[in-house]
Amino acid sequence: MSMLAHADERPGGTGEEPPDTTAGKPAGEDRHRLTAVQGLAALSLDAMASVAYGPEAIVLVLAAAGAHGLGFTLPVTLAIAALLAVLVLSYRQVISAFPDGGGSYAVAKRHLGRRASLVTAASLVLDYVLNVAVSVTAGVAALTSAFPSLYADRLWICLAVLVLVTGINLRGIAESAKAFMIPTAVFVGSILAVIAAGLFRDAPASTEAAAGHASAMSDNATAVGALLLLKAFAAGCSALTGVEAVANAVPAFRAPRARRAQRTEVALGALLGVMLIGLSVLIGRFHLQPVEGVTVLAQLADASLGHNWAFYVVQFATVILLALAANTSFGGLPVLMGLLARDNYLPHVFGLKADRQVHRHGVLALAAVSALLLVFSGGDVNTLVPLFAIGVFVGFTICQVGMVRHWRHERSAGWTGKALLNGFGALLTGVSAVVVTATKFEEGAWLIVVALPLMVLVFEAVHRTYGRIGDRLGLGRVPETPRRCHSVVVVPVSSLSRLTSKALTAAVSLGDEVVAVTVAQPDAEGRRAAESLRRDWELWKPGVDLVELPAPSRALGRPIVEYVRELAGQHPDNRVTVLIPEVEPAHVWQRLLQNQRGAVVAHAVRRDTDAVICRLRFRIESEPA
Repeated sequence: MSMLAHADERPGGTGEEPPDTTAGKPAGEDRHRLTAVQGLAALSLDAMASVAYGPEAIVLVLAAAGAHGLGFTLPVTLAIAALLAVLVLSYRQVISAFPDGGGSYAVAKRHLGRRASLVTAASLVLDYVLNVAVSVTAGVAALTSAFPSLYADRLWICLAVLVLVTGINLRGIAESAKAFMIPTAVFVGSILAVIAAGLFRDAPASTEAAAGHASAMSDNATAVGALLLLKAFAAGCSALTGVEAVANAVPAFRAPRARRAQRTEVALGALLGVMLIGLSVLIGRFHLQPVEGVTVLAQLADASLGHNWAFYVVQFATVILLALAANTSFGGLPVLMGLLARDNYLPHVFGLKADRQVHRHGVLALAAVSALLLVFSGGDVNTLVPLFAIGVFVGFTICQVGMVRHWRHERSAGWTGKALLNGFGALLTGVSAVVVTATKFEEGAWLIVVALPLMVLVFEAVHRTYGRIGDRLGLGRVPETPRRCHSVVVVPVSSLSRLTSKALTAAVSLGDEVVAVTVAQPDAEGRRAAESLRRDWELWKPGVDLVELPAPSRALGRPIVEYVRELAGQHPDNRVTVLIPEVEPAHVWQRLLQNQRGAVVAHAVRRDTDAVICRLRFRIESEPA
C-alpha cells in the first residue's frame, strides 16, 4: 500500500491530519516528538553548517578566472538562492502530500514507480552517511586549524564526536534537538551579526586573519565562460544539502505534523537564503580573495567584526555546528530506513522503534558505517568532500520530476504554475548532478556512481527474499484450519538434579509423550557416567523413559539430531519438541563458568531438523546478604 493510501485512511479520507486537540504539555509519545523550533535545531544543522563551505566552494571555482571571476559570486549565489526557494516550495508541498514522511522516496514511489524510488532512496542513504562523515571531519578540521597540536589525533577526535552525537540521538530526536538548540542559535546569530556589521562598513575592519597566507587566486586568469559558471553553481549547491531532511522526517514532529514540518522547512529556507546572499554580498563588498589555510567565513568575520573576541566566537560556533551537523542525518535517515523496511527493501529490524520514538537500529547502523568512513579517510575531510552532495542532487531531481507528475494527476487550482516550477527545479538540479559528477569523477565521485546501483541491487535482493518468505508463509492467503498433532518432547539430560526434575515437569505438561535422552561418550569415562545415570534413573523412577544415544565420536549434538530425525520418520504426523534445560546464573559474569552444552545442542537441532526448540531457564537466585 502506498504512503498516500496510508494518509487517506485518516478521518475524512482527505490525507490531512486531524486537528491538534492537545493543550499545554504534550502527553504520551508526543512529548518525544519535535516542535517547529526543535525541528529547526534537529534537522537543519546540515543545511545551516553549509554556509561555512558553500560560499567558499563558489569562490574557489571562480578564482580560476581571477578578480573578474570573483565578481560573479553574487549572481551565482542568487541563482542558488532561487533554486533553494524552488526546493523549499516543492518540499513544502511534498510534506503536505506525504505526511507519513519519506520525502523524495515517497514521491518517487507514488508517481515514478518502484525502481525510481529505490534510486532515490539509495542516493539519500549515501548522502546521509557521507554527511555524517564530512560534517564531523570538517568540524574537527576547523578545531585542529585553531589548535595544530591536535592534528595527529584528529581521527580519534572524529570518532569521539561521532560517539557523542550517536549517544544523544539514542535518547530520542527531541532530546537531540534540545541539546543542539543553543549551538544552532549561537551560530545563526553569529552569521547574522557578521552580515549586519559588514553591511555598515565601507572597508574591512581587519585583514589579520589572511595576513601572511598565500593567495589561492589563479595566476593564469581565464575568461568567465558558461562552463565555469556551471561548475561554480554546482559547487555552491553543496549548501543545499539537508533541505530534504525535514520532508523525510515528518513523523518525528508533534501533531499537527505536516503543519509543523512545513513551518520548519520555510524557516530553514529563509534563514539559509539570507545567510548565503548576505555572505556573498560581503565577499563582493570587501573584494575578498581566497587564501590558503584560512576559510572565507573566517575572513568575512575578521573583516566585519575585527580580530577580537567576536571573531573567535564565530569560529568556535562554526566548529561546533560543523561537528554537530551530522545530527541531520540521524534525524532523517533512520526514518527513511524505517519506511524502506516497511516496504520490505531493508531488514524489518530497522522499522522497530525503541522508547522515546527512536529507530535505534537505524541510528546504530548509521553510526557504524560512518565510523568505517572516518577510519577509511583517516579523519581527512578532503578525502570525503569529492563524494559529497552528488546523491542529494539525484534525489532532488527525481523528487521534482515526481512532483510534476503529481500536479498533472491532481490538477488542482494553479497546478500548471506549480508543475512548471518543479520542472524548472528538476532541470537545475539535474544539470547540477551531471556537472558535479563530471567535475569530481576522478577525485572519487566514481565511487558514488558505482555504489548507487549496487545499493539498489541490495534493496531488490532483500525485497525478493521477503517475497519468497511471504510465499512460503502463505501471507495474504487463508491458512488451513489448525489441528492437533501427537506431540513428543525430547529432553537431553546428563545427570540428576533439580534442573532435570523441572525439565521433565515442563515436558510432561507440554507433550503427549516424553523421552529423556543422554549421549553416551565412547571412552571409559563416558561409559561409567552413562551407567551411573542409568542406575540413578531406575532408583528415581520419574515415569519417563531414558534412552542412551551412542556417540561414535565425541560429538554432542549429532546423536540427538539423528534420534529426532528417527522419531519424525517413524511418525510423520508427530510434532517433536526438544526441551533443553539450562542454568541461568545469578550474575552475568558467571555465564563464563557454563559449559554451553545447551547452546551446542540447540544449534545442531535448529540447523538439521524441523523440531521445535524450547530452552528452559532454571534461575539461580543470589544468596541473601
